[in-house]
Amino acid sequence: MGAGGVVLRFFNLGLRVLQFLDAAVILGIFSYFLAVLSRNDQHIPTWIKAVEGLAGAATAYGLLGIIFTCCLGGVAFFAFLGVALDVCFVGAMVAIAILTRDGVGNCNTGTLDTPMGTGNADDETVSKSLKFSMACTLEKVVFAVAIIGIFFFLTSILFQILLARHHKREKRFGPSPTNGYTHGSRKAFWRRNKNSPEAVGGADALPGHPTPRDLEMDGETKTEKGWFSTWGKNKNTANPPVATPATGAYGYGNSAYTGNI
Repeated sequence: MGAGGVVLRFFNLGLRVLQFLDAAVILGIFSYFLAVLSRNDQHIPTWIKAVEGLAGAATAYGLLGIIFTCCLGGVAFFAFLGVALDVCFVGAMVAIAILTRDGVGNCNTGTLDTPMGTGNADDETVSKSLKFSMACTLEKVVFAVAIIGIFFFLTSILFQILLARHHKREKRFGPSPTNGYTHGSRKAFWRRNKNSPEAVGGADALPGHPTPRDLEMDGETKTEKGWFSTWGKNKNTANPPVATPATGAYGYGNSAYTGNI
């Protein structure tokens, strides 16, 4: 995978981790509310159960998203499924923000409407360790985290699309000899060397077929080279080259070897 794919996968993985942590905070707070209400045999409103269920589903999806991003990030089917689920969980976070909107106000004074019931800020809820002011503050935290979660899931949609497009481009352009059989990313045009062997046919490209003109010119060149070589070797000699007499059965007095002596 090219550097672009690594960066996209890294950011997508980071978003999945943030989504998981975001949903886990909501799940933890409302699990605490449910535990306190259940332990004191209090009525549990339906909207609290709804927030708990949505937060639990978002937490599970964030955990699965981390795993699938590491193993199958960019595969077309899983990218499409991830985009569809991200859209669904954007809606889930919007719903959580609407259900917890009562925690937006002042939690320090006055009568407060909280998941633990309605009461004065300084009064204790059904649990002596939890006041209405603290319950209101925890609800406000959930509201803020849900708003942040909307942003995380919207951003994740964009990165899913970019990662899927990059994966498709990788499959289309590689691996091949031009990238060392490592990945399919195309080289940027400003990094290409037009004079390199790869640009003119490659180091292993076969030579072109010679033309008749090439053969004619090659023959003339060889003839000229031979003439100049002979002339250059004997240009300082007064007489032309003479055959060297060879010893044999007839000795040096033989008429065949007396010429030019």
